[in-house]
Amino acid sequence: MINNGTHRIVLTGGPGGGKTTAADLIRREIGDSIIVVPEAATMLFCGGFPRVTELEAVKATQKAIFHVQRNIEDIQHSRYPGRVLLCDRGTIDGAVYWPDEKSSFLEGMGTNFEEEFKRYDAVIFFETAAMGDMSIEGGNPSRIEDNKKAIELDKKLKDTWSKHPRFYHIPHQKSFMGKLRNALDVFQLVLDDLNNSSS
Repeated sequence: MINNGTHRIVLTGGPGGGKTTAADLIRREIGDSIIVVPEAATMLFCGGFPRVTELEAVKATQKAIFHVQRNIEDIQHSRYPGRVLLCDRGTIDGAVYWPDEKSSFLEGMGTNFEEEFKRYDAVIFFETAAMGDMSIEGGNPSRIEDNKKAIELDKKLKDTWSKHPRFYHIPHQKSFMGKLRNALDVFQLVLDDLNNSSS
């Protein structure tokens, strides 16, 4: 039972890591104290937002994703005070998809890594299945990356998020169910740590 205020936890990692499935499992297992914040990019792309390759268009796309992500987190925070927000990706993810230096992405958003890290109490990183040379196709119509690109993004995301003071790594496993059980155990560990530190 969560009773120490609203915690905000990011699930991130390369494409095909199992974040969305894990978020749903955690919500089902833990109960109503968990509120899942959906991935902004998937919401936008599935809603008709164009996939683009032109430099300035890519920048505009990442700006849109950043602001939708931040605002949907804040909406859920306002709607469900005292519950745990489980965020399918976080605001910093966009820096990895940004076509220029990562720092210029956040500067363009009027923020920095330190401030964005403060938004989140913990980060749980799901390593992509592409690391085990397994298919990352999982029925997500907005996913366009192949395994090579997924591995590249995974490494960049890990390098970026691992600087967070509460960073937890869920490695790829041949058994996806084993990976999900590991994720559930790590999530409970994170909750216990956060609740102990705020009590």
